[in-house]
Amino acid sequence: MTAAPWPLRLWLGGSRALPRLAEIALARRVHRGQSSAPARLAERLGRATLPRPEGRLAWINAASVGEVASVADLAHDLQARGYTVLMTTTTTTGGVRARRIDGVLHQYQPLDTARATRRFLDNWSPDLACFVEGDLWPRLLAETERRRIPLALLNARPSRSRSRAPKSTAALLQGFDLVTTQTPAVRDEIVALGLPAARVLAPGDLKAAAAPLPADPSRLAALRSDLGRAPCWAAVSTHAEDEGPVIAAHLAARKRHGGLRLILAPRHPDRADAVARALAAAGLEVARGDRPGEAEVWLVDRLGETGAIFRLAPLVFLGGSFGPQGGHNPWEPAALGAALLHGPHVANAAEAHAALDAAGAARMVADGEALGDAVAALLGSPALDEMRTAAGRVMADRGQARPCTLAALIGLMDATTPNGGTR
Repeated sequence: MTAAPWPLRLWLGGSRALPRLAEIALARRVHRGQSSAPARLAERLGRATLPRPEGRLAWINAASVGEVASVADLAHDLQARGYTVLMTTTTTTGGVRARRIDGVLHQYQPLDTARATRRFLDNWSPDLACFVEGDLWPRLLAETERRRIPLALLNARPSRSRSRAPKSTAALLQGFDLVTTQTPAVRDEIVALGLPAARVLAPGDLKAAAAPLPADPSRLAALRSDLGRAPCWAAVSTHAEDEGPVIAAHLAARKRHGGLRLILAPRHPDRADAVARALAAAGLEVARGDRPGEAEVWLVDRLGETGAIFRLAPLVFLGGSFGPQGGHNPWEPAALGAALLHGPHVANAAEAHAALDAAGAARMVADGEALGDAVAALLGSPALDEMRTAAGRVMADRGQARPCTLAALIGLMDATTPNGGTR
């Protein structure tokens, strides 16, 4: 990264000169805010808490739960090719999801300092390094590139930083041997920054090609028994900006649908106490924990339930779309046949939402009032069945991103010298 503009040079210089005590203090602060596993603080400083297995190792850096989910099947593909897969995440939720992938090793991402990244790479010595979507850290990339480890950026999505800081973005991207993008438009943006066109492919969105989220059949049957025949809808991956409108929408829709049930799953389960207070203030009976029972609202305060939720609720509002978060992955509910509602702010997955909207599988709602109107009008209607059928049609056409990405990675490995060979 020798041609880095001054902001990146400043970052790289600071990451090298950060005093050790300051680095430890920073690691503690980051880990306290993003992890409930204090024993794993050492990983933030690059110290491994698992042994490095013999043989070839593919390292995948995926920031959080959405990125992890998008590459879970690809991790299995790499395992089938003889690689051990190490996945690093920045968040606790991402770590929980990564540890559910059979055979995958998980560590928290090291701080972007010289000591931490070098210690991490010294220990793990990966033969392939993959960064998912856009979580690019200058020191981590520079150290990986310096060691001539084959480097891939997978499933690159739209990003404001490409237009706001094109020189810095171009410098971060220059070391990648392979970039795959969700759309041709993103590919064009990256090539325009100076990356050779032969290195940049547009196989499609890995999230659209992912296997449907799992759900335990016996647990699913118990949940269906609790919900009974009552009309039901869900609001999933919600943030603070979504939950007020969701509550208002439910209160409005239940005037038309007696016994209406709501499944509400915040994006971050540690916010469940605050959400529970808001629901109670609205006069709603709330159940938490494993089962909804007979409560009007089931507040899901743990991870791993979305596969069941998307099977239980025929109509899903996807959060992160009324506030500044930029929306979340709409392919997951669509893959399980749920009709989708979303707010106007979906820049993180704009083309995915547009495709589902255009196919009739999803609808945009402007605010809580519009959300309530849509829930009231759709539940129990032929229009809801049509949306769910449309979701199935769309998903049937979107399976090529994963095999194309795997083929590109194998081609990259065939064209480069493995970093560590066979141990």
